[in-house]
Amino acid sequence: MRFNFRGTWSIFTREVMRAFRTAFQSILAPVLTTSLYFIVFGAAIGNRMPDFGGVDYGAFIIPGLLMLTLLGETTSNASFGIYMPRFTGTIYELLSAPVGVAETLIGFVGAAAAKSLILASIILLTARLFVDYSIAHPFLAVIYIMLVAASFSLFGFILGVWADNFEKLGIIPMLFLTPLTFLGGTFYSIDMLPKPWDTIALANPIVYLVSGLRWTFYGSADVDIWLSFGLTLGFLAVCVAIIAFIFKTGWRLRE
Repeated sequence: MRFNFRGTWSIFTREVMRAFRTAFQSILAPVLTTSLYFIVFGAAIGNRMPDFGGVDYGAFIIPGLLMLTLLGETTSNASFGIYMPRFTGTIYELLSAPVGVAETLIGFVGAAAAKSLILASIILLTARLFVDYSIAHPFLAVIYIMLVAASFSLFGFILGVWADNFEKLGIIPMLFLTPLTFLGGTFYSIDMLPKPWDTIALANPIVYLVSGLRWTFYGSADVDIWLSFGLTLGFLAVCVAIIAFIFKTGWRLRE
């Protein structure tokens, strides 16, 4: 079957433009929230905190705050993007169009990655107003951000297919993703935790995401960088397999 570039581009542009139509909620609101974290933890408390491996505390929390915003926004945007066509009934236009699973996923994931890079860039520029920082591996940081964005865009897609009401759309981000991110080393290093909590914390999958992004910034992290990359790729593969099953069986899409 020939790859449908026009269909992929249509999905991509629709999702990207939806973010700009809801710019206050999709871009401005998370940037303002992250700025408050920088003011409180970076500027006010950071001066009283010791350095972490030679990294100022205000700079140390940047990858964690970036990951906190990316996970929540990417998951919510992707889930809402597929839920609304199901809710309004326009999902049948997508199902009847000559667009395969690959084109659909590339369109949704590409849009999520683009929106994530825009949001990450704005947050990093905003962080410059409060703390001084540098990125040790900028290319790997971009790749890792896109990888995480793609993974949680697919996860959000699954969530949007699974949810049958608006309340369920917010359950996973609010009750699971946000608490796990706060407990995943956003504001501290796992090495600071007393035993056995430092070992228990490694059961939190968000630890590996925050640690991986922190390594791309400062060259050091709580867990091995390749383990972080490997687990993220594994999660991406699982999400792709689930979505392929959803499209093959029509689970909840044709209900």
